[in-house]
Amino acid sequence: MSAPSYPRHVAIIMDGNGRWAKKRRLPRAMGHKAGGDAVKRVVEACEVLGIECLTLYAFSSENWKREAEEISDLMNLMRRFIEANIGDFIAKGLRLRIIGDYNAFDPDIVARLDDALERTAGGTRTLAVALNYGAQQELVRAAALAAQEGEVTASAIEKHLYTAELPPLDLLIRTSGEVRLSNFLLWQSAYAEMIFTDVLWPDFGEAELRGACEEFATRERRYGGR
Repeated sequence: MSAPSYPRHVAIIMDGNGRWAKKRRLPRAMGHKAGGDAVKRVVEACEVLGIECLTLYAFSSENWKREAEEISDLMNLMRRFIEANIGDFIAKGLRLRIIGDYNAFDPDIVARLDDALERTAGGTRTLAVALNYGAQQELVRAAALAAQEGEVTASAIEKHLYTAELPPLDLLIRTSGEVRLSNFLLWQSAYAEMIFTDVLWPDFGEAELRGACEEFATRERRYGGR
């Protein structure tokens, strides 16, 4: 029997920024800023732990329903995050991928993302960020594209998923104590292991990710075989 191993591909539903801020009587924007700091910590932790691909649920297609001020705060945070981290991503060989229809964002954000995608294309590890993403919409899109080519099969759908070039999803983590997928990677999660933690996203870091990977390594993955 082979030794237990850490996952190649981890996805995280980053939940709890607002509750983190509320507990501290801070504006929600401060919670999102703290969540951005957690992203940097976890990206660095993936390098330490040897995780090949990290996918983060950053902005869902349903998030447009939030207050305009909060959406503006999130967009500004995205701008600052790209500017502050693109050089580090390149230096560390991290390839940025976007899943979802990010062209719905402001033109300057789209331009920044396009530039970041191009400049990090040679990376050997992957950070995939879900922006304006919804799994149901992804499946409708993939099925429609598959139908244009012929028979709609599982392999034909997988070919047209946003994640088609990423490793299969091994582990999905959701922070903040919520126990649901919230329209995230529904197809990809079919046989992924799942861990739900009460830790709020701004408090999540290397220790929490390592603990999740250690739990993953103890699980026997049978893929429905027995």
